[in-house]
Amino acid sequence: MSSQQPTDEPVYEDRVYRSSMGVVSGVLLLALTAWLCGDAVVRGSGNTPWIALAVALCVVPLIVAFTIRPAVFANDDRMRVRNPFRIIELPWAAVDAVRSGYSAEVLAEGSKYQLWSVPVSLRERKKANRQRLRHEGLRDREERSPGRSPGEKARVQAEPMRASADRIVDELQRMAERGAERAGAQGSVRVQWSYEIIAPAVAGALLLIVLLATR
Repeated sequence: MSSQQPTDEPVYEDRVYRSSMGVVSGVLLLALTAWLCGDAVVRGSGNTPWIALAVALCVVPLIVAFTIRPAVFANDDRMRVRNPFRIIELPWAAVDAVRSGYSAEVLAEGSKYQLWSVPVSLRERKKANRQRLRHEGLRDREERSPGRSPGEKARVQAEPMRASADRIVDELQRMAERGAERAGAQGSVRVQWSYEIIAPAVAGALLLIVLLATR
């Protein structure tokens, strides 16, 4: 009796990257929208309740799309990017690079896709760069002053701080490099439009236009 050998290593649970500030902002905006539109529906007269409902139908999907929805899911074989209006699935073999400039983005098959859930903070990056320069200065002084205490040496040799977006991008880039040769990481990029977000937002906008035009 022959036993079948696995063709590849197991794929572990996805790592999830999302903006906590984006989620918090989205929840607050949804609460504000519910309060304003709900008040207009209950207390409004004439077309006002219908206008409030149309506004809610249009605005709520957009708030969800730009705040709560964005996320990046990554495992040993692929990365799945959930942006406001699209879901992009990228096998690691198709990824050319993951980088962060003014925004975090992934390059694959000649196209560029932004990572909405990994916001780049230039202020945080400048702070990290200043910390790195201080770290390098302390390390240089350590090399010239070998008589420092063990505690001071540990502080000098500590890993310099990096901006959170840059750390995430570096981690994704390492995962892409490690997983590119896996059998499960082969394939092409697949892009899917999120009609569950687009359809109600467009319907709400059209309804609002009609209500305002016939008011």
